[in-house]
Amino acid sequence: MNIVEIRDLSYKYDKSNVLEDINLDIKKDDFLAIIGPNGGGKSTLLKLILDLKKPQTGTINKKLKNDSFGYVPQNTNLNIDFPITALEVVLMGHIGSKRKFFGYSKEDIKCAMNSLEQVGMKDYSNKKIGNLSGGQRQRVFIARALCANPEIMLLDEPTASIDVKGQKEVYELLAKLNKKIAIVVVSHDISVLLNYARSVAHVNKNLVYHKLDNLDKNVNENEHLCEVELLSALGKTTCGCTHG
Repeated sequence: MNIVEIRDLSYKYDKSNVLEDINLDIKKDDFLAIIGPNGGGKSTLLKLILDLKKPQTGTINKKLKNDSFGYVPQNTNLNIDFPITALEVVLMGHIGSKRKFFGYSKEDIKCAMNSLEQVGMKDYSNKKIGNLSGGQRQRVFIARALCANPEIMLLDEPTASIDVKGQKEVYELLAKLNKKIAIVVVSHDISVLLNYARSVAHVNKNLVYHKLDNLDKNVNENEHLCEVELLSALGKTTCGCTHG
């Protein structure tokens, strides 16, 4: 079942096409990796799906029960030196329900603690965000996104500046969450990501889509695999790809 259907989508900045004739379906159980060169349109596509930008040409049809997205941006705009706890960061996911003068409700706090538990960070709820490792902080940001009770979570470079061990931990968590919600990840961490993604969309103005069912995904996380090598390997499989 498709929960997002993108048809003939194009987008321009200053009369220059960033995205052109994009067609993509995202299924309710999908784990989609979006890869491509810097400036190829990956983050723009994510923002269009999230309604942070409006399509100029084409359509994005969302079939979500509660129209709820979880979003982990590349830049969280959070100063890690600011004295704020992991729980307080997650509670930011309830910012729309915060009651003036009275702060957060017991229900908000309970939901935030449940989200921290889902990402394995409940025991760190009172730790200052700056005292956590990069991988632990990213788990907290994922917990914040879970507060929206999403059917789909979109993450923009979630493991940037995290070591290989931390990358693997984050993707293990996303694989666990993928049992209940769709996951869409923009990333350059291809060697690790391939062990978890079910499909790949290569975006460089246009989009090339690949199912990974027939690709050997057992890539050693210590090996380097660039996008050119990946696309070459995909081209040699019988995965079936579509262009759009």
